[in-house]
Amino acid sequence: MTLLSSRTARPVEPGMLSRALEVAGRLANDATDVITATAGRGAHPDVTESPFDWVTDTDRILERHTRRVLTSEFPGVPVVGEESGADQGADEAEYRWVVDPVDGTANYVAGLPWCAYSLALLDDSGPVVGVLADPYRAQIYAAARGRGARANGHPLRLAGHGAPAGAIVCTELIPTGPWPGMGGFIERAAAARAGVRVLGSAALSIAQVALGHAGAAVLLSYREWDVAAAVALALEAGAVVLDRRGEASPLPADGLLVATPAMAERVLDWWQDTLPEGRRGQT
Repeated sequence: MTLLSSRTARPVEPGMLSRALEVAGRLANDATDVITATAGRGAHPDVTESPFDWVTDTDRILERHTRRVLTSEFPGVPVVGEESGADQGADEAEYRWVVDPVDGTANYVAGLPWCAYSLALLDDSGPVVGVLADPYRAQIYAAARGRGARANGHPLRLAGHGAPAGAIVCTELIPTGPWPGMGGFIERAAAARAGVRVLGSAALSIAQVALGHAGAAVLLSYREWDVAAAVALALEAGAVVLDRRGEASPLPADGLLVATPAMAERVLDWWQDTLPEGRRGQT
């Protein structure tokens, strides 16, 4: 297992970092106002294949607003969004923005207080800037490469969870339900006296590690916009980010473990041991 430091990524011009943080923070505050004003109050989702994969008017409104502001403030930097897809040239661009206007839409529709607005600036080394709005807790979480992570302006730095006993491990379901091996993973965690929680927002699950509330988060099914901002936060707070083979990656594409350094190896062992044989070591 190789630990990953945000300082190994290529440097970014300081003015770009500062401006990206300022604009992303402004957008996160806008999203907080919209989400808290509308959650659970007559939202009308479009039901697709899964009733937990809803798109609401709020998703569309926030993404359109985000695109409008980013296009004005950062001309030429493409935006990739959950609802509207990718701007032309996003795959080849030096930088790209990725946005999930409401991560945890099923919770939002139901009025459950657990969803987030997620916005990140990426380059070929991974997250450059990540900002999450946690509307129900009135928190804005922000991170920039090499500048650390903050919650409402207060610095975040991991210090605890030296042993699994008493720790919380967050995970999320895949679209069809539990991920392969999830039952065995929960049993392994319980045997070590750790608790597994499924809370309904990939971004906030990862953020709990950065905040020191959880020892680890394990995800098998996600998109870049779901997790990029939260991974930025976790990296800058001192967390370990690994793929399911145990290789360090700034933004794993196929299986993601975010953990405190003291918990990472143990949780990785539970995960790898309980994955079906055919899925171990896949890329």
